[in-house]
Amino acid sequence: MMGNEIPIRIRTQSPNVPVFQYSSLWLTLKEKEKNKIHFRRPSWEEYFMDITHLVAKRSTCLRRQVGAVLVKDKKILATGYNGAPSRLEHCLEVGCLRKRQSIPSGERHELCRGLHGEQNAIIQAAYHGVEIRGATLYCTNHPCIICSKMIINAGIERVVYEDGYADALAKEMLKESGILIEKFSRRKKEFNISGYKFQLKGQRIKKSLKRST
Repeated sequence: MMGNEIPIRIRTQSPNVPVFQYSSLWLTLKEKEKNKIHFRRPSWEEYFMDITHLVAKRSTCLRRQVGAVLVKDKKILATGYNGAPSRLEHCLEVGCLRKRQSIPSGERHELCRGLHGEQNAIIQAAYHGVEIRGATLYCTNHPCIICSKMIINAGIERVVYEDGYADALAKEMLKESGILIEKFSRRKKEFNISGYKFQLKGQRIKKSLKRST
């Protein structure tokens, strides 16, 4: 243990309310101080972006797990992750075609058994008759050129992504289309105990030297 970092473990008193148990720090707090612990509520951007990562866990791609969420008026319209079409064997089962042919990331998108997460989100909306014109697309990664052309023609007005993707033409066409493109940046997770600010970093808590105001 170094400096003011304190190892932690997590316990749950309610399935919907996570409570952190801070080892020696928790034991030294008075009951009334424990009740004053306040975690920062996630913004809508964080909320929807966190959901994209949950969606991405359903991906069957061997190279990159991507999740996408279509949102309008703070309501989720459709979700999608990358993988093979319905009723076809997954790449997890038959292997990666692109890897066998040594195709670099961001090139020859047509040589792939799978659909991208953004494509699947748009297709799901169309399949179920859900209008997505004017929606925002949240995605774990910047869309490729094929996804970008679909996004433009689907009437999506805004794209929020977290990680980049090596496709210069996609960026160029999205910019030319006038669609608002935003790169999502995560804020540090913070909470307060007895007026002091703490930051959660992995499995460690770092205490601020200053009391919060």
